[in-house]
Amino acid sequence: MKMTIKNVLRQNRLSLSGMCNVRTAKKTLLTAAIAFVAVSANAQRIKGSDTCLPLSQQEAENYMKTVPSASVTVTGGGSGVGIAALLEGTTDIAQLSRKIKFDERQKLQGQGKTVKEVIIAYDALAVIVNPDNKVSNLTREQLEGIFTGKITNWKEVGGDDMKIVPYSRETSSGTYEFFKENVLKNRNYMNGIMSMPATGAIVQSISQTKGGIGYIGLAYLNDNVKPIHVSYDQGKTFVEPSVANAKNETYPIVRPLYYYYIGGSEATVKPFIDYVLSDAGQKTVSEIGFITVK
Repeated sequence: MKMTIKNVLRQNRLSLSGMCNVRTAKKTLLTAAIAFVAVSANAQRIKGSDTCLPLSQQEAENYMKTVPSASVTVTGGGSGVGIAALLEGTTDIAQLSRKIKFDERQKLQGQGKTVKEVIIAYDALAVIVNPDNKVSNLTREQLEGIFTGKITNWKEVGGDDMKIVPYSRETSSGTYEFFKENVLKNRNYMNGIMSMPATGAIVQSISQTKGGIGYIGLAYLNDNVKPIHVSYDQGKTFVEPSVANAKNETYPIVRPLYYYYIGGSEATVKPFIDYVLSDAGQKTVSEIGFITVK
């Protein structure tokens, strides 16, 4: 083939066209990568405590209205489930109604991960009974007796001659752990206690069981159940569970609610956590029925 000026020009045009195609492809890939990173930074998963669930769901809904590009998914299952998901890398934030356990922190450290802790709100734990139950006051010692199986009839605590039916959360629940530590003073729950998979199930069961008793986060309290006034001074004073009594520190069963995340993931999780801790986020805390951190 003769190397004419015409052929040389034609070959140069083909070469330039190929180079442009490569550059365009690289630019497209780079744009897609940037877009993916941006979406990933605004997409986050929160998993764990059922107590935290209504709060995190509402916070996520409000946050996504404020930041339309954000995507936040919230699921429950219990505090233990949240930490397990953090270990497995299937959640960005674990929401807990108890402090992380030593062995859970050790497992994360064994994976080379540092866990960060943030208190997002406080919660008063309410002991509830059926509205038809005439008992309104119980001491911590009486609650311990009921949930460990030593007190089995309501007449033993001033009620009707009726069997006590205690309801509890499952062992993976942070509320289960906190109630055991704070109210039962680490004594074991009674054998055969009715273990429920979610807080809502406890409310429903007690509303339908005259002899029922259980414990729930204050945000789940409704007219279908009756809150018990609790005494931590052996019956001298009985205090109703309420936000006001939790704030003035007269109600004794109060705990922090936590978010845990892996150190180094701040770019993903911090914007949402900062929103929860902001004035707007803490207003939602109050509206849902929790106690603000400020």
